[in-house]
Amino acid sequence: MRRIIVVGSQGSGKTSLSRNLGRKLGLPVVHLDVLYWQPGWKASDTASFRVRVADAIAGDEWIVDGSFSGLAFDLTLARAETLVVIDRPRWLCQWRILLRSAFDRDTTRPDLPEGCPEQFDWKLMREAWRYDTERMPVIEAERIQYGAHVPVVRLRSDRDIADFLRALTPGRDPSLQVVAQRRDP
Repeated sequence: MRRIIVVGSQGSGKTSLSRNLGRKLGLPVVHLDVLYWQPGWKASDTASFRVRVADAIAGDEWIVDGSFSGLAFDLTLARAETLVVIDRPRWLCQWRILLRSAFDRDTTRPDLPEGCPEQFDWKLMREAWRYDTERMPVIEAERIQYGAHVPVVRLRSDRDIADFLRALTPGRDPSLQVVAQRRDP
């Protein structure tokens, strides 16, 4: 497992998991937010964003933090070996967004580009609340279209995440048993 995508709602823990996977497996982490957002939270144009994503995943080893479905998920998924979906309760994601917007304002985070400080944002809260009904169906449709062959690992709790990380060994695929356990019935 050398090319991994981690997706989930805002506040689900995808950046933390991506960083932990990167450390454990010795792989570089590509934070799509860093490639997309310009200072002041200004969106990039799609063409230049796709070029930056293509360049970032040109190598044979990486972990992508995020999907950016509709913009670049087709690029990353076409090369991925594993898709990790973090499926957390909405209330938990909302709580985590509130906490980091209150306490992380003055910190530098590797998943945020320069000039894009952590801040409270109602739009972000609304997107996280509607993630299961609005974003996840788009992600699933793109997964089927561009990466139906890519194994999916679904993690729903801190314990699932800890078990998944514990099962990984640098240089060795995690057992298919772990992947099978996390698939939806």
